[in-house]
Amino acid sequence: MSAITDDMRDIIDSAKLSFAATICADGSPNLSPKGSVRVYDDEHLIFMDINSPETVANLRRDPRMEICSIDFIRRRGYRFKGTAELLPAGHPAYEWLRDWLLDLNGPGYPANEAVLLRVERILPVLSPAYTFTDIQEADLAKAWTEKYGLPNNPPQSAH
Repeated sequence: MSAITDDMRDIIDSAKLSFAATICADGSPNLSPKGSVRVYDDEHLIFMDINSPETVANLRRDPRMEICSIDFIRRRGYRFKGTAELLPAGHPAYEWLRDWLLDLNGPGYPANEAVLLRVERILPVLSPAYTFTDIQEADLAKAWTEKYGLPNNPPQSAH
């Protein structure tokens, strides 16, 4: 298993939206946005099945999954590959995530099952700007913040 670092936690939190890839019955990919991805512990990510029937059906048949989280301002992130487990209401991890979800969105928000990903491999995702230029993260974040017309307070990095 791979250990999830503080930087990875920060990227997932700042990204606010991650993408989960699963494998369809015909072998084609299924990519689904997930706004509830959180770090559960040093070796697991978790998200709630709010309205993801195809993702869940794919995982019941083949538990392999990848979650990609990118901080679009800092132009970097991570791909987390591993094996998923579906957790029902009553499971401690489900309840932990459900409490957070309801605190964030209010009572009655859908929470069907939690999907717990045992992270087996982590790959960094970097903009080519980091590879082909000598730009620093703060400068890149400032440039994209300005380009998107966002408030000028780019996220701080551990780098």
